[in-house]
Amino acid sequence: MFSPQLIAGFEAQHPELKGKIFYETLPPGILRKQIDAGGVITLGNLTVSVTPDVYEAGAPELHTMQTQGQIKNVVEYATNDLAIMVPASNPKHVASLNDLGRADLRLSMPNPAWEGIAKQIAEMLRQAGGDDLYQAVYQKKVKDRSSVLTEIHHRQTPMRILDGKADAGVVRASEVRFQEQIGNPITGVPIPEAQNMTAIYAAGMLTDAPHADAARQWLTYLASAPAQAVYHEFGFKPLEKRGK
Repeated sequence: MFSPQLIAGFEAQHPELKGKIFYETLPPGILRKQIDAGGVITLGNLTVSVTPDVYEAGAPELHTMQTQGQIKNVVEYATNDLAIMVPASNPKHVASLNDLGRADLRLSMPNPAWEGIAKQIAEMLRQAGGDDLYQAVYQKKVKDRSSVLTEIHHRQTPMRILDGKADAGVVRASEVRFQEQIGNPITGVPIPEAQNMTAIYAAGMLTDAPHADAARQWLTYLASAPAQAVYHEFGFKPLEKRGK
């Protein structure tokens, strides 16, 4: 998660880097493809070519890349739970994961092709309602178009809900909090801890990072009190609070 506050805090500690920070906020699967393609990615008619210094994603992926020699200096810095996002009035009375299989609900769901969150959701659906619930949400409803998958980013879900094109979607709990903070008529239905999954976010420096010193400074900053305060403000939890 990037925000103006996060970047501003880093620049305050390292004024020599102010105005020199470039970052991309895309699903980790797409960013991984960009890394594997030498830093080149084309989205529509836009092509970006940049050699990254730092990659941020779920901790398991970072540790795998570290084992493969692509990443080093992995830092775990925050956790996040999941919630069901709905309009503020919850007009369809969504109360649980099991409701997502209802025929009358239009869903916006993370795409398994590039959203790591989708794998967690699949497991949660199976825990809540067995494979039938997973098949209903990610197979049957996708086929009949009552469940639409994200095309670029999970933030398409709140936009679809605001536009009246979706009734619900599973997102990071922090995304619900962000939408509430900026005043959008959106709320979240909590998912019980027994069915929820906590993601651990991590960052690491690419082994061929062109700005290694700056990369190390960023990794140190992520675990610092100022950065942790920003994550807390947006609903993320520190590592010692995971699962609580």
